[in-house]
Amino acid sequence: MIKDLTKTASKGISRRTILQGATALGGAAALSAMGARGAHAEPKKGGTLRLAMGHGNTSDSYDPATWDNAYVQVFATARHGYLTEIAADGSLVGEVAESWEASPDAKVWTLKLRDGVTFHSGKTVSAEDVIASLNHHRGEDSKSAAKPIVAPITDIKSDGPSTVVVTLENGNSDFPFILSDYHLPVMPAANGAIDPASNDGCGAYVVESYEPGVQATLKRNPNYWKSDRAHFDGVEILAILDSAARLNALVTGEADVIDRVDVNTAHMLSRSPNLKLLTTTGTQHYTFAMDTRAAPFNDNNVRQALKYAIDRQELVNKVLNGFGEVGNDHPIGRSNRFFAAELEQHTYDPDKAKHYLKQAGLDSLDVALSASDAAFTGSVDAGVLYSESAKAAGINIEIVREPNDGYWSNVWMKKPFCAVYWGGRPTEDWMFATAYASGVPWNDTYWENERFNKLLVEARSELDEEKRREMYFEMQNIVSNEGGTVIPMFASYVMAHSTAIATPEKVGANWTLDGFRAVERWWFA
Repeated sequence: MIKDLTKTASKGISRRTILQGATALGGAAALSAMGARGAHAEPKKGGTLRLAMGHGNTSDSYDPATWDNAYVQVFATARHGYLTEIAADGSLVGEVAESWEASPDAKVWTLKLRDGVTFHSGKTVSAEDVIASLNHHRGEDSKSAAKPIVAPITDIKSDGPSTVVVTLENGNSDFPFILSDYHLPVMPAANGAIDPASNDGCGAYVVESYEPGVQATLKRNPNYWKSDRAHFDGVEILAILDSAARLNALVTGEADVIDRVDVNTAHMLSRSPNLKLLTTTGTQHYTFAMDTRAAPFNDNNVRQALKYAIDRQELVNKVLNGFGEVGNDHPIGRSNRFFAAELEQHTYDPDKAKHYLKQAGLDSLDVALSASDAAFTGSVDAGVLYSESAKAAGINIEIVREPNDGYWSNVWMKKPFCAVYWGGRPTEDWMFATAYASGVPWNDTYWENERFNKLLVEARSELDEEKRREMYFEMQNIVSNEGGTVIPMFASYVMAHSTAIATPEKVGANWTLDGFRAVERWWFA
């Protein structure tokens, strides 16, 4: 079991390291070699990896502006290169960007691109491609989920074919982290724009076929610049949303690796001599999102009542089977640098819930909660437990079981109260800017808070670490006590694989499947 990897990593990163990136080739190679030592065998080439995932929709596409689930994120990382990469230990290393340097106020960033990186089509990666790839998410007409995180960019220009200069509206010492976002692959440009329907990338694998929501097959890129990565000859990524079917595929040998293991069977699985359970704990959290524009959720007293009406520890014990920890109604995890550990923990308290209902002028409350395993495995059970605990406070929660397929299109941000999973983000600013800032596309509670929005902008450009810490602490407090999201638990990523699969000693915890990089980092033993 691998835990708290990002805690060590994020606290070990100095501001100087971020502002002036080291040559990444050395960093990436050293990491891989380190992981290969110890108890793990030396990586070797060969074989076809069959990865079965509990994600994927028929509406998925190649357009990076639309990516919203782990299937497309893993598929994207398999075929694309990014400017920067979050390593397995949580540190930041260069990928297509060999190095980066900031102005003293962190407003102007100069990125040096690595020589000799080519797309699968043979085209050499240039500054023009990087600029077009970032611009795809910018502008008034952009519908990209990444629009909020690139919005502070006021100018992008090239300084030669291998240098990109980015100017920000305000200083942001987290900017190199942002460039690793899965929405921001480097794609080939023509006439100043990328083709969002193209599958051409500069990553480890070349696409052979893709049927959205069903499967993708890829073969190793023979010209990939990382000689110590991409060990499989080929990769098949399957979308198997049903957790029992996914587990059966692993047990019967039809898959080599699965994610989202049903935690009710996880302990039993670990006893099989031919299978191995793998868990990582980072920033992943499960939520119940309320539309704060709609009654009764537009009253913060109602939102507070619902936060005190849930037994968080019961959900961790019974839904996660202990594979996780309680949440406190804000999205910053213990592995984050500025986690507010001293913030008062919300606990199950029916009397306090009744108090808030009374403040709202209510003696009882009737609400409907939409849930599906597409949101997170066990979300319907979590809703039932929530409903049972809430009764003591006079709150009646009707659980509405929604279909898996289409959940993210038809339920999330459509129904006023629904279950959601979030992978989290490696920095506080990134997480808040993605889902809590005013008006951003993924603000799934449609929440608006003037003080929070002001702090978000100020903290981003604040260079004093202690002042920044105070700002992020206050923001966590505001979200916890005024936000529209019930966040009862942070869940471990629970995966399983055949013993024929080998992994590095360090496995990334920032996302599932080794930070979405299992396809590139793992191999057959």
